[in-house]
Amino acid sequence: MRMTMADNIKPSMPKTEKAREFMLKVKECSQSDLADKSIVGSLMSELTTKRFDWSQPIHDHVTHMSNLAAKLKTLGMDVSDTFLVQFIINSLPYEFGRFQVNYNTIKDKWNYQELKAMLIQEEGRLKKMKDQAVHFMSHDGASSSKAKPSKKGKNGKKGKSFFKGPESAIQKEKKCHFCKKPGHFKKDCPKRKAWFEKKGISYDPAHKRS
Repeated sequence: MRMTMADNIKPSMPKTEKAREFMLKVKECSQSDLADKSIVGSLMSELTTKRFDWSQPIHDHVTHMSNLAAKLKTLGMDVSDTFLVQFIINSLPYEFGRFQVNYNTIKDKWNYQELKAMLIQEEGRLKKMKDQAVHFMSHDGASSSKAKPSKKGKNGKKGKSFFKGPESAIQKEKKCHFCKKPGHFKKDCPKRKAWFEKKGISYDPAHKRS
């Protein structure tokens, strides 16, 4: 039975004198290989498709990807430091676009530890910029609200604009200096006209009272 096997498999197979025991060992090895291949495929898929979504610190994200690479290594799939760094770079969202461009333009390549330190620093910078933008928007919104002209008229009641143009000035001056009542001028005052008639003086609207 051992003679019928491929040469690259023979060294891994246990030596036994009983055919039944030998077949059981072959079955166990086959099932173990299938399980390992399934795990390797799952880990490799997660490592290559994982994306940073801000749900956790960048430190935890990068560490998790490093742990995936370490698990693959124990299963015989060695992920080099260069590939791990590239997988991490590819997992970054658009906010890290500037960081990715800078990394691709430099001549020196970072190892895993250097990349991790740089990403933690970049994460802090992005969060600071985001906080400043939120503060600016809230402050600018409050200033715009205060700058809006009030639509309330006199005594705090809503009404027409309180802008005092020429027409408003005329309305303000439309007050009789004879009877001291607003709404008409002295020349149109009925009390003034009656006073002239009582005195037997011909009423002249332009007449000035002595």
